[in-house]
Amino acid sequence: MKKITLLLFIFTLISCKKEPLPIAFDNSIIKDTVLNVIIRPIHPDLLSEKSDSIKLYYKKLNFHEIWYLDENRKDLINEIKFCYQEGLNPKDYEINIIEDLENKRATLKDGDIVKYDILLTETFEKLANHLHKGKLNPKELYSDWDLKPKEIALSSLLENAIKEKTVASTFKKIKPNHIVYQSLKKSLVEIDKFPNVTFEKIAIKNKIVLGDTLPEMVKIKKRLAYWKDYRNKDSVITWAYDSLTFKAIKRFQTRHGLAADGVIGIGTLKALNTSKNDRIEQIFANLERWKWYPSDLGEQYLIANIPDYMLHYVRDNDTIASHRIVVGTPKRKTPILSSKLSNFVFNPTWTIPPTIIKEDLTPSASKNRNYFSSRQLTIYNNEGKEVSPNDWNPAKANNYKYVQKPSYNNSLGLVKFNFVNRHSVYLHDTNHRDYFVKTYRSLSSGCVRVENPLVLAKQILVKSNPEKWSGDEMDAIIKLEKTKTVSVKDTVNIYIWYWTSWIENGKLQFREDIYDLDKALFEKLRNRE
Repeated sequence: MKKITLLLFIFTLISCKKEPLPIAFDNSIIKDTVLNVIIRPIHPDLLSEKSDSIKLYYKKLNFHEIWYLDENRKDLINEIKFCYQEGLNPKDYEINIIEDLENKRATLKDGDIVKYDILLTETFEKLANHLHKGKLNPKELYSDWDLKPKEIALSSLLENAIKEKTVASTFKKIKPNHIVYQSLKKSLVEIDKFPNVTFEKIAIKNKIVLGDTLPEMVKIKKRLAYWKDYRNKDSVITWAYDSLTFKAIKRFQTRHGLAADGVIGIGTLKALNTSKNDRIEQIFANLERWKWYPSDLGEQYLIANIPDYMLHYVRDNDTIASHRIVVGTPKRKTPILSSKLSNFVFNPTWTIPPTIIKEDLTPSASKNRNYFSSRQLTIYNNEGKEVSPNDWNPAKANNYKYVQKPSYNNSLGLVKFNFVNRHSVYLHDTNHRDYFVKTYRSLSSGCVRVENPLVLAKQILVKSNPEKWSGDEMDAIIKLEKTKTVSVKDTVNIYIWYWTSWIENGKLQFREDIYDLDKALFEKLRNRE
């Protein structure tokens, strides 16, 4: 009998469903005589279909109205209205509905005011997230973008902002504060000053050089005048490509990262035919990207801008040095990533990666076995034994390891900068040092080649240990022609990023979108609420 009773008791425990504990809820209306407002209760049942984060906001504020103060609502509405300045569209945040409800709030019934309050809270969350980390997730857009997700604890920020009446300043803290982001915002303000004009496409058959005379020069001069690169006191615009226009073209080319040679060719013509609206879309795309990037870049870092072909060494917010770089081709893109500098390898060997084995080495060496000796390549089999070029089997090219000996003419040059990443890319010297004088430098297989990298390496090492590296230590290592790895003790962050517009000395700057990312990103921004 005792066994039966015990079994029945256990069965009862198992079969009984645990009812969720009721949420503590104060149904009273709060009257704040100091602020002269009433704060209505919001029953948890009204939030049953809302996200957990929305429920948390109201729980923190004791399930009462959040936006009861005119000042706080006004600050939020202003952030929505002016989010265009951050590269966002106010219509994505129900601005028309919210402004209509705000205008008639005094006449709304309590139930409608509560619904309006919930809408404001949802909008705050949506806008705050989009301002802090962007509307889109780069990991969902690109397979070669390695950026850490940006998180933000909005519940405590909202609670404090409401209680302290600091909604506006809270939004300011949420937004990116980097100088490039601020520069992009200034670009948007500046470009909006230009008149809305439909550009007539300019077409030319051949390059135009100084001294040429042709009717297309009239359109070109007008286009240069539109962008404020050309100023002509004469009312008559001639067909002549004169010295005044030559100087204007060079200014225009410099602002667009083109060779400032005054020759009007394909690149210059493409930039001239790009409209104001196209440029606004480009700025919007770049504002979105900068929301993806980390807010704090650290005290010391190397930052590369792929479309500008430049690497900057920054210490305590001061740019110490800038170096030209060569980046990956559109087919072999340089990945976008954030990392930390691990070490320098002086006199590095170079092991050829699989992509180059497949696309370059195999077809070339199959035609001529001298390919290996001309490039100082040693072939190793799976057992690590050296293989003669004559015994190399092109059908099994991927089964071998190909190593280039250290030398001034090694593909990695005299030094490489290692940092952790899944793409096996790094910064390095090169044997093609003549490439740095080129304007278009999207020429590598993915890694980033740096001009004068030994100078940069020495600057970083001297910062960490001036006694050891201020002298000729590095030169001595290079002369030995033996591979040597030197660890980097200081934290030096690495950022290889992508942006194609900014403003510099009051002048709009644009760069060729070498990986064709801007247009597609803008379209996705507009299609995503």
